[in-house]
Amino acid sequence: MIETERLRLVPLTYDQLLMYVRADHSLEKELLLNASSRIISPDLKEALECMILPKVADPKKNYLYTTLWTLISKAENIMVGDLCFYGEPDAKGEIEIGYGTYDEFQGKGYMTEAVGGMIEWAKAQPKIRSIIADSTKDNKASLRVLEKNNFKKFEEGEVYSNWRFKII
Repeated sequence: MIETERLRLVPLTYDQLLMYVRADHSLEKELLLNASSRIISPDLKEALECMILPKVADPKKNYLYTTLWTLISKAENIMVGDLCFYGEPDAKGEIEIGYGTYDEFQGKGYMTEAVGGMIEWAKAQPKIRSIIADSTKDNKASLRVLEKNNFKKFEEGEVYSNWRFKII
């Protein structure tokens, strides 16, 4: 678990991910949280079932690099968003991050704070040299999260821009 000023970032175990997918508040009960109105998009559900769950189940992989980390507001004791890495660091020491804030909690700086917490965690991991992220060019909130956490744009396409935070 990682703690920031307002958040707890909790890496979900395989069983907790199954509860997350069910979206029946069993995960909130497991974590002793207040119920949230989170909705799992079809894309996230597919990613969980096809990519995240199989990787977390693989004992050869470090699940911290493949699981969903849930963001919990300390003040409200409620889930406010999620983030994840898309696998272990590659040969260059790069790791990719993805994130999302639940609609009712957007605009409060939670994701900026959470990504900052993950950067601090990543700095303590000897194999990580940089964190990369991509965002659609029209997703102003996501771009602000990256800019506020000192990511630098290194590539730009028609729809997406790619960003990097160098640790060393």
